[in-house]
Amino acid sequence: MQEEIMDKIIQAYCNSIKQHCPKITDEAFDFWKKELDITQLKPKEVYIEADAFQKKIGYVHSGLLRAFYRDGQCNDITVNFIAEKNYATYCTSLDQPKPSKYWFQCIEPTIIINVSYSHIHDCSDKFPEMEHYFRIVIETVHRNILSRMEGFLFDNAETRYMNFLNTYRNLYNRISLSDLSSYLGIERQSLTRIRKKLANQPFDTYVSGKARK
Repeated sequence: MQEEIMDKIIQAYCNSIKQHCPKITDEAFDFWKKELDITQLKPKEVYIEADAFQKKIGYVHSGLLRAFYRDGQCNDITVNFIAEKNYATYCTSLDQPKPSKYWFQCIEPTIIINVSYSHIHDCSDKFPEMEHYFRIVIETVHRNILSRMEGFLFDNAETRYMNFLNTYRNLYNRISLSDLSSYLGIERQSLTRIRKKLANQPFDTYVSGKARK
């Protein structure tokens, strides 16, 4: 990748951070950018392997990944989709990283900006506003985990599907029905019936086109 393109990608990343935390200074960003690097991955390539310690967290500049684990019958169970402007990470804490329980695999060609945990700590110690930003990141990860867990506890299959469309409408055309049914905990045939039932209802206007086969 050309240096000019890399600089534009990193600058877009910093602009995104600035939107969340406007008080971050140029000095902080200059320090922050020193340790960033970029990974380019093809569809099906794995960014994080299960049981591996993640030394860096990855910000998705472009592309799409899914996080999944394998059950006792070696079936892939999708637990998350990570699109642009989100972090591909098993990070549950900035203080005590743990081995990932999931594989993170690309669905599309993907560009990821990597930053090491050690650099996050160094930057957070030097610039408290950066520490505040990453607390927001961790809170977002936890919020998404809680939302999915509560969906399984309190919502039926149809409601989980409708909530997915409402929350992740921009992903609808980018993921397969198999991955979506796995994520929602619904048999593919049941998901097809739900989609047909809702096809002519107003809620379906949230979605343009058809899901991938």
